[in-house]
Amino acid sequence: MNLSQLETLITISKTMSFRKAGELLNLTQPAVSAQIKSLEDEFKTVLIDRNQPVTLTDSGKVFLAHAEQVLNIVDDLKQKLADLNQIPQGHIVLGTTTSIAIQILPRILSYFQDQFPLIKTTILSMSSSQVATQIENSTVDIGIGYLTDKNPNLITSVLYYDTFELVVNPQHPLAQHKRATIDMLRDVPLIMLSPDTVGRRFADEAFRQHGIQPHIVMELSSSEEIKRMVELNMGAAIISKLSVSSELKRGTLQIVPIHELETSHPVGVIYRAGRYLNTAMQQFLSDLKGMPENQFYGSE
Repeated sequence: MNLSQLETLITISKTMSFRKAGELLNLTQPAVSAQIKSLEDEFKTVLIDRNQPVTLTDSGKVFLAHAEQVLNIVDDLKQKLADLNQIPQGHIVLGTTTSIAIQILPRILSYFQDQFPLIKTTILSMSSSQVATQIENSTVDIGIGYLTDKNPNLITSVLYYDTFELVVNPQHPLAQHKRATIDMLRDVPLIMLSPDTVGRRFADEAFRQHGIQPHIVMELSSSEEIKRMVELNMGAAIISKLSVSSELKRGTLQIVPIHELETSHPVGVIYRAGRYLNTAMQQFLSDLKGMPENQFYGSE
């Protein structure tokens, strides 16, 4: 058995095709078939059902999980050896929400990449609840999101605090109020974040505690989408205060303070406990944690 055979099996599991796997790996189809046949002979089992589309057998699925672990160990070994040079380098996969990616990361990454050009970053947008899951699954190296439930498998560090506010178009009837109460939202058309987001769960709990059935006219997956709808005066919304900083300055959106929503929510960096941190991750975490809180409130 060699690593090339493991990579071939993993690629076939993703493409469900010997031909497509060969194209991705720069191998001929007979070479791909020969590698899989060699694995099957060595382990005396059938790993792949060759009917179309190609699928893994039960043995193949078990083998796949261990093959991925082996390649992850090899990748870690390569990175540890590279780190002996003490030059921050490597690849970081960041997971965060769309709003954080737009509002915060440009400032952080522009500085970071100027200082450490050998470090490559990939950004994946998702909800804060998904960030933690993806970190545990090793799909994401470092996350930035709202810190909610304690998880012994994750290490977290608070970067700053945010709030969720009622946001309206300046022409909205509620815009004339310097302050409002949550009870005033009973019949107001609301554009809400999707149920899997921290902001939505917070708003739902606030409504539940005050016996309010909100009038939800639209659900969207990100604050960026919601802001556009509120600017068109299609409804009011409860979203991150930080996410609307640019719109507040332009005067296209307005915050109406509501006492019942005035709760600070920690936003922080998240990574998996016990995992090896290459020099790229160590440097990024060090720089991120060392930034003053007001750095995250600046505007582009």
